[in-house]
Amino acid sequence: MKHLIASSFFVIFSLTPSLALMNISDSHPLDGSVGTQSIHVNAFRGMVSIRDNNVLSEWDGVLDYENAILVAKLFSKMACVLTKMDEAVFPTLDDISKALDHQALKHYPSTRGLTYIVLPNRVKNLAQYGAPIKDMCRQVPTYFAQQQKEGSALAIDPDSCFEVQILSFLGLTICGEIPGL
Repeated sequence: MKHLIASSFFVIFSLTPSLALMNISDSHPLDGSVGTQSIHVNAFRGMVSIRDNNVLSEWDGVLDYENAILVAKLFSKMACVLTKMDEAVFPTLDDISKALDHQALKHYPSTRGLTYIVLPNRVKNLAQYGAPIKDMCRQVPTYFAQQQKEGSALAIDPDSCFEVQILSFLGLTICGEIPGL
């Protein structure tokens, strides 16, 4: 019986660090804004969930690393925007986990300046993108957005843009008129 108890403790203590890496959460004030941002990393599922309650630009988001998809629910627009993540520019899941552990945020490359343009066609079948995205965008129209290539000049109305910030190193702009609103 003593060996069983001792081996149980060994298993628990040896698995605890690996289980801790599967789920990491943090909540922190945002620089220059009124609100906080809660981020939850589920490394096992390859997802990052974000809740940004900034009173000026409230939004929820999911970064699905397995499918390279970013979705943001923009509360002021009452719509969701779905786009492919450019894996060459986005921080990795490990980078975000390390940043949440407060390990040198300044060492991660900034993606500020990435702009996404909302396309006019609505997403018809959210279920194909998985339950977290389907649940988040339920009951609001969802649109695809396309990353604007750097250096390409489009006439964009700045009033149609929404700023999204994740931690201090990931900043995106989503622009375009959302049809029907």
